[in-house]
Amino acid sequence: MSEGVHPERHRQITSGWFRAAIFGVSDGLVTNASLILGFAGANPGHNVVRFAGLAGLVAGGFSMASGEYVSMRAQKEILEYEIGVERKSLIDHPAEEQEELRNLFVKQGVAPELATRLSADLMSDHELAVRTHAREELGIDPSATGSPWGAASSSLLAFSIGAVIPLLPWLLTSSGNELVWSIALAVLAAAVVGGVIGWFTRNGIVKWALRQVVIGAFAAVVTYGIGRLVGH
Repeated sequence: MSEGVHPERHRQITSGWFRAAIFGVSDGLVTNASLILGFAGANPGHNVVRFAGLAGLVAGGFSMASGEYVSMRAQKEILEYEIGVERKSLIDHPAEEQEELRNLFVKQGVAPELATRLSADLMSDHELAVRTHAREELGIDPSATGSPWGAASSSLLAFSIGAVIPLLPWLLTSSGNELVWSIALAVLAAAVVGGVIGWFTRNGIVKWALRQVVIGAFAAVVTYGIGRLVGH
C-alpha cells in the first residue's frame, strides 16, 4: 500500500440488525426481570414465580415476533407497491421520468450537462432506472425491503435470550436464593448489553452499562414494590 493511503473500514450497520438485536434482548431482559420480581414481591411461592417467568418468556417472545412480522410485512408491501408505481411510470412516461431524474441530480449539485448524461445513461437500463428512481425519490433500495419471517424469528430469538436470563435461577434451583440470583444475573446482563452498545457506538462502555442497569433497575423496583403491596 502506498504511503499516505488511508484504508477506511466501516461496519455494516444500515440493515437494522444491531438495533433489532439490542432491542429484543433488552426488552426480554427488562420485561421478564420485572415480571419475575413483581411476582416474587408478592411471595406466592417458587412454582408460581417460575410459571410467571415462563409465561412471560413465551408470551413476550411471540408477541414480539408477531408484531415484528406484521409491521415488516405491511412495510414491505407498501414499499413494493410504491416501487411498482415507479416501474410502471418509467414504462409509460420515460421522457418525463428522465427529466425528473435529471432535475434531482441538478438539485443535488450535479452540473446540468453531467446530470443530463447521467439521467440518459441510467434510463437506458430499465432495472437500473427503477433502482435509481426508488432511491432518489422514495429513499428505498428495491433489493432491501426486508424479510418479515427473518425479522420475526430474530426478534423471537433475541427476546427469548434476554427473558431467560433472570428466569434461570427459578428453573435450576429451589434453594431459596432464587430472587438474589435473578437480580444478580439481570444486573450483569444489563451491564453487558449496555457495554456492547457503548463499544459499538464508541460512546463509553461504562456509561452505557450503567445506563442499562439503571433503566432495568427502575422497572424492576417498581414492579417488585407493586408485588409487595398486592401481596400484603
